[in-house]
Amino acid sequence: MDQRIVFMGTPDFAVHILKQLIEDKWNIVAAVTQPDRPRGRKRELTPPPVKEVALEHDIPVIQPEKVQHEYEEVLKYKPDIVITAAFGQILPKALLEYPKYGCINVHASLLPELRGGAPIHYAILEGKKETGVTIMYMVEQLDAGDMIASKKVSIDEQDHVGTLHDKLAKAGAELFHETLPDIFSGNIHPVPQDHDQATYAYNIKREQERIDWNRTHEEIYNHIRGLHPWPVAYTTWQGKAMKIWWGEKTDQIYSEHPGHVGEILDDGFVVVCGNQKGIKITDLQLAGKKRMKAESFLRGAGSSLKVGDILGDANG
Repeated sequence: MDQRIVFMGTPDFAVHILKQLIEDKWNIVAAVTQPDRPRGRKRELTPPPVKEVALEHDIPVIQPEKVQHEYEEVLKYKPDIVITAAFGQILPKALLEYPKYGCINVHASLLPELRGGAPIHYAILEGKKETGVTIMYMVEQLDAGDMIASKKVSIDEQDHVGTLHDKLAKAGAELFHETLPDIFSGNIHPVPQDHDQATYAYNIKREQERIDWNRTHEEIYNHIRGLHPWPVAYTTWQGKAMKIWWGEKTDQIYSEHPGHVGEILDDGFVVVCGNQKGIKITDLQLAGKKRMKAESFLRGAGSSLKVGDILGDANG
């Protein structure tokens, strides 16, 4: 295990992979991650999770603002292979071509499906029952390199972005444990992607977070859990944003129009969807307030809420 590995990653997803490589006693000569960023209400400068783990294990850390212009620092470590996981920057051609065993990446989807920065969100938003992780060679095109190995992961009815993230991170770590020895021994058979079958999961935009109550209750449930716990779906109430942290499907048929309150219960309230079935809101957050249970909302600011009231507007 003398091969020199440079690991590149930033968030918790990458931490799972890095910890597996450390546990397997690979020779990690450097970790490359994003610069420290201000976090929280106090805007305190906070290191990325990968940096914290690397320093705990005495691994040198490089934090380029733009690796495309600062890659020479990486090459000083003479990597035999570069392993990336949710790094968040495009690698320059000079770096891609340097390592003997190439640059490889673990992507949180079954490629060529869901290329891009938000594959976990889109897997749930699109109502998929299954997704996975893929290890591939990196090329200059987005997530388009030849595939080395993949592992499937099921998506349960109650899964959201947070739970699926953890499942996929664990699967990615396991896949590297199984695959990396074969990469170094040459016992792999990379498979080109079928680019005609490619779909994309671009980063979530603000306008995508808004709930369209004209959609079916199944689609809206997927929307809520596909944006939980970040960035969180929202609607409006009395002209102000209301984040919908969680809800439950109800198959009861309501006569009210989509977006109208169809029923008020002790522990939540039901909003009617486009197929006349509903979503029972259980966790929400009013503008400028903390997240709360819907039952607390109904005892406080929402005490005047009644059947027929509207959430959202004509467009959702």
